[in-house]
Amino acid sequence: MNFANCIAKSAQTTSIFKAQRVSANLSFWKCRKSCGSGSESTSFPHAGCYDSVLTPPPPPRHCSFCLFARSLCVCLTNKTLSSFLSPTKNIRNMSYHKPEAKTVQDLKDLAQKLRIHSITSTQASKSGHPTSCASLAEIMSVLFFQQLRLNIKHPRDPSSDRFILSKGHAAPILYAAWAEAGLFSVDELKNLRKIDSDLEGHPTPRLNFIDVGTGSLGQGVAVGAGMAYVGKNLDKADYRTYVVVGDGESAEGSVWESLHFAGHYNLDNLCVIFDVNRLGQSEATSLQHKMDVYRDRLEAFGFNALVVDGHDIDELCKAFHCAANTKSKPTAIIAKTFKGKDFPNIENLDNWHGKPLGDQADKVIKHLQGLMVNPDVKLSPKKVGKTGLAPEVDITNVKLCTPPNYKLGDSVATRLAYGTALAKIGADNDRVIALDGDTKNSTFSDKLKNVFPERYIECFIAEQNLVGVAVGAACRRRTVAFVSTFATFFTRAFDQIRMGAISQTNVNFVGSHCGCSIGEDGPSQMGLEDIAMFRTIPGSTIFYPSDAVSTERAVELAANTKGVCFIRTSRPNTAVIYNNDEPFTIGRGKVVRQKPSDEVLLIGAGITLYECLAAADQLEKECITVRVIDPFTVKPLDVDLIVEHGKQCGGRVVVVEDHYQQGGLGEAVLSALAEHRNFVVKHLYVPTVPRSGPPAVLIDMFGISARNVVLAVNAILKK
Repeated sequence: MNFANCIAKSAQTTSIFKAQRVSANLSFWKCRKSCGSGSESTSFPHAGCYDSVLTPPPPPRHCSFCLFARSLCVCLTNKTLSSFLSPTKNIRNMSYHKPEAKTVQDLKDLAQKLRIHSITSTQASKSGHPTSCASLAEIMSVLFFQQLRLNIKHPRDPSSDRFILSKGHAAPILYAAWAEAGLFSVDELKNLRKIDSDLEGHPTPRLNFIDVGTGSLGQGVAVGAGMAYVGKNLDKADYRTYVVVGDGESAEGSVWESLHFAGHYNLDNLCVIFDVNRLGQSEATSLQHKMDVYRDRLEAFGFNALVVDGHDIDELCKAFHCAANTKSKPTAIIAKTFKGKDFPNIENLDNWHGKPLGDQADKVIKHLQGLMVNPDVKLSPKKVGKTGLAPEVDITNVKLCTPPNYKLGDSVATRLAYGTALAKIGADNDRVIALDGDTKNSTFSDKLKNVFPERYIECFIAEQNLVGVAVGAACRRRTVAFVSTFATFFTRAFDQIRMGAISQTNVNFVGSHCGCSIGEDGPSQMGLEDIAMFRTIPGSTIFYPSDAVSTERAVELAANTKGVCFIRTSRPNTAVIYNNDEPFTIGRGKVVRQKPSDEVLLIGAGITLYECLAAADQLEKECITVRVIDPFTVKPLDVDLIVEHGKQCGGRVVVVEDHYQQGGLGEAVLSALAEHRNFVVKHLYVPTVPRSGPPAVLIDMFGISARNVVLAVNAILKK
């Protein structure tokens, strides 16, 4: 068939037969006629991309239209259609050299070894997901022993490639790959899920080869995108990031938030591998093996989308080569796989998720061994190169480049002071970055963007991705990340924050517009659950600064504090009450007003600290003196300070907060005093869902104004 006839035939059959040319120069032809084949007829390289081409396989049976596809393939392999299907400009002009036959066979054998390890380790633990591992075997074999550049002696080498197993339940095959790579003994795999082993059911950074914890599905792409963004734009290094995603988890909206981010920023150093094994936990996935739907969606999100047979070593090698040589866009390898691949009487069958093979294990292992040419195969990962290395960075001892510069009584919102401090520490250390969800002109993170635009990352209105990208950006201590948005919007990313703690992240969260004091915007914008949320995070530190000076110091302290930090900032202006040289320490509060005759201890933070001070003025007119404490940090709380001054005030304490009752400052104080006798605590809080209105009116209406504090003090004195 000559060129003209090919084109003519194509025009006649466009409604039945569709030719898809993907950006990485692999073409996949799918019959649209109901011929019963239900699969791609062939895949082949473009003539201009590879030195050699493969003879296309025969077309599916019972479909005459597929004969045209074969003819067109032949035309292409004969290089007669190079102008018709020319290589895309997004592919670097690099030739693909097919691995030697022995290498291909070794990778196949190693894939079977990984399957066997997954079976034996889950048998030993009597739990786990061997069938979910089996669908990944060839992918993991090619990745670890043909693609990834690793430093086995230092798995978190800043210059080595990154790998994230987003489908964390397939942890046994990840551990098996690292064991085969030589990081630890294969015998250790039998300790999977044991209480004294760090080979846990899902990966965590207790292991030195794991960057982030996974298993709460839908989060790996965001973290990988954060790593890739830093590699491309800050480190400017050659390392690449690979993320394996399960087809089941691709139903998560957070995945598509992250794919949008990666496509928008042209992260060509990111490769996302979709393990499309068709089956979820309890039934088939919604798309099953509709590979064209995956491809079309990913292309629409700006990805270089490659559909491959996920059990074909040759196709995987070609796809990864194209991914590595694609510029200006990320790559998605959409691998058609089968759950329980090569497990007789189990492959592609439902009801095998999360189950060891039990009494079928020996039979399956024997079958897998029979498929191997060299059962003793040993391969090593590629080593990190000597060029394109990540630069050395130092993120210790971050400081404000200049101290706070305010006058007592100045009226400054703490959210504005946050932006000022962010720019200051950014001037001190070039690894300080800011991420925001399109609220930068409200949170004032734009103050960093204005002076260091290359260190500001706009994540748009996609808070789950916002948090995940920050976690990835902070991995391997590459950055000091500050993430800001309205405090209430962090609630939709709670799982990402929770997983960040499991991942031992050092990310700083800044939530503005907290409480009903924001006013007319109404309850949907009011952060009233944020303290409760962040208090539950293991190892978290919660700052609640009340003025501009304490806010700047909170930012400086957070930048140097391990773990998750949360800084709660307010929308209204508040008076500066601290001198510029006032020292602040985590876990140490401040007594801002006191007299020997004080009868009640008032505790407030942010807006309510000023309501307490106003109440103290009113009470003094009634000949009642009260003491006022600013806790500065809600977690850890300065318990000793509260107990000491509470006792001096006769054990009478009033806590006032712009937050719901549960989980906030009041409950933190109550918990702290629970072990002490002779205390009476009155807790003022926002009791129900607020409404729109002027801030002062709302504060009074919902029971946390100075007037309400005066009433509470009088009530507690009468007891």
